Amino acid sequence: MKENSKTKQMKEHVVDSFDKLMTTNDGSPVHDNNNTLKAGDRGPSLLQDHIYLDKMMHFDRERIPERVVHARGSAAHGVFEATEDISDLTVANFLKKGTKTPVFVRFSTVAGFKGSTDLARDVRGFSVKFYTEEGNYDLVGNNIPVFFIQDAMNFPDLVHAVKPEPHNEIPQAASAHDTFWDFISLMPEATHMVMWAMSDRAIPRSLRMMEGFGVHTFKLVNSEGKGTFVKFHWKPKLGVHAVAWNEAQKISGFNSDFHREDLWEAIDKGNFPKWDLGIQIIPEEDELKHSFDILDPTKLVPEELYPVKIIGTMTLNRNPENFFAETEQSAFDPGRLVPGIDVSNDPLLQGRLFSYMDTQNYRLGGPNFHELPINRPINGKHNNQKDGFSRFDIPKGEVSYFPNSKATGCPYHAMLKGEKGFQSHEEKIDASKVRKRSDSFADHFSQARLFFNSQSKPEQQHIIDAFSFELSKINDAKIRERMLANLNQVSEELATKIGDNLNIKPSKELDELTLKFARQNHPDYPLKNKKSEIEKSEALSMLVKPNEGTIETRKVAFLVEDGVSKKSVDDLKSVLEKEGAEAVLISGKVGPLKFKEGDTEEIQHTYKTDVSVCYDAVYTPDGDSIAKLMNTPEYFQFIEEAFMHCKALCFGEEAIKLLNHSKVKKDKGVITAEDKNWQNSFVDVMKLHRVWDLEEDRKNPS
Repeated sequence: MKENSKTKQMKEHVVDSFDKLMTTNDGSPVHDNNNTLKAGDRGPSLLQDHIYLDKMMHFDRERIPERVVHARGSAAHGVFEATEDISDLTVANFLKKGTKTPVFVRFSTVAGFKGSTDLARDVRGFSVKFYTEEGNYDLVGNNIPVFFIQDAMNFPDLVHAVKPEPHNEIPQAASAHDTFWDFISLMPEATHMVMWAMSDRAIPRSLRMMEGFGVHTFKLVNSEGKGTFVKFHWKPKLGVHAVAWNEAQKISGFNSDFHREDLWEAIDKGNFPKWDLGIQIIPEEDELKHSFDILDPTKLVPEELYPVKIIGTMTLNRNPENFFAETEQSAFDPGRLVPGIDVSNDPLLQGRLFSYMDTQNYRLGGPNFHELPINRPINGKHNNQKDGFSRFDIPKGEVSYFPNSKATGCPYHAMLKGEKGFQSHEEKIDASKVRKRSDSFADHFSQARLFFNSQSKPEQQHIIDAFSFELSKINDAKIRERMLANLNQVSEELATKIGDNLNIKPSKELDELTLKFARQNHPDYPLKNKKSEIEKSEALSMLVKPNEGTIETRKVAFLVEDGVSKKSVDDLKSVLEKEGAEAVLISGKVGPLKFKEGDTEEIQHTYKTDVSVCYDAVYTPDGDSIAKLMNTPEYFQFIEEAFMHCKALCFGEEAIKLLNHSKVKKDKGVITAEDKNWQNSFVDVMKLHRVWDLEEDRKNPS
């Protein structure tokens, strides 16, 4: 007997879903598909219920544009390997020691449009998608451990303020304008974040040389259901380094793709970037122990209180095949969770659980963005969601609901068979429904002070210079005065030096309008703050905290002309290459370069295409080329600009006459071949990244 098509379809659905555990669209197993997450069984439903939101938002869009923020991105594929046993803290299988998990990482700037420059002063996004065996897990972070605001309600306002002003769409990818600082000056909670944004952290040397942070406090959950608060850190193997602001502005003009190109080329050459994943473990009983609230996203947890424990290493080892299909279509969402990791009650994080999913649904044309290849979970997905724009899968059968009997109850959810799916950490809540902010969030200046006090003198000066630049771009003098009053609560030295540059004497008291807005959240503001546990933290500085130092993947400009000594070039080149650095020959013209010894080499880089700001150090070799360079203005511009930006410079013995003819003055960062062990000395200076402590002397050489 021939079976009819309806029976055949039903059987196909049964086969397709038979004995399959119900999952979210990202492959995370569903423990309970009948109940939304509530504050008690008779309490209000919670916005953090990412499983409900995913299900309902898909349903809402079943009947069939650039990111608003983080539009400009660069990305790469890689692998994460867990190296420590933390099974006592979490059941997350990708964190089991020895487990290797594919990842896709997207770096980005926040404020600029897709076509903006890489070197804008801005926060950098640092988002990692783990393709785990239990579904996708997205750790959606930044290169700064805190944020501007405490509650998600203010996020649209923050973005509107920092974006180009609406009447003329100026300026692009920049915070140096009235609307941003008007908003910030009225939001004292943003003070800590703008200290970071005005520091060198906001202008990294490379995406490969910046830290990453989960920003929020999350939870790890173990097999017994016990929760532990956690902060996530990415520590780059190459160290944390920045460029000078003047340098960043010039790089933007010469190569607006500087970071994107740097990441792509490093991976293409096999110089795979690596980061260690670290966690700060905060016991539940310590939640209210400190002078700061661990749920406040404008606060960090000092490493002196809870050291960072390294639990794994991430290596990026493959560039995307197609920018649009992978980098542009990748969708990140802090609500993409797996068993063993959960969110905290951080009010900014709670709001992100909705906004990220919603923006991906809109941006990628509907509720099926999870079916795009770059977003698909490796373990597949099995649920009853169907239709909608851009459906890639072809669901089989007549059943698209739960519970059902026609498809033998499949796909089933975990609790029906005694299995473990994703379960939110159980937490007792006994509270009134209110629209308020905790007074434990009311300290807006202590950690901004901690950050400033933890910086080296050069780093502090860079912060002063950055604020001076930004605030001088403001047309409304009242905004400048209001912001300086805020900064005066952080440091009188900071505010006074900025005020001197702006011809303003900072007020010791907060502006009345600032107080008015602050008191909408805390009626008795300012409140008396608890005494800070930490006055300085070496971990917050890029220069104070010692590191091993490496020159791996650094680019050294070799300035040459016809007649240059091949031996002088090769001797230092071999030393640098052993350390993992790269020598790049730059001349006055492209084409064959004739060495003094008679050999030739093809030149691809000239003064017309390459400038000092795109290199980490500079070397002038010996040879008959010295006479030609003596009459090359572009050569002197190159070395003098590198000198001003505190880079290491090296001169062969014969090239010392060029040094003496320039504005470059001999100091500990300028090495000559007549020095003892000069090659090793050059490498040692490069390992410092820059000689920032000589910055003032190098600006005004005597």
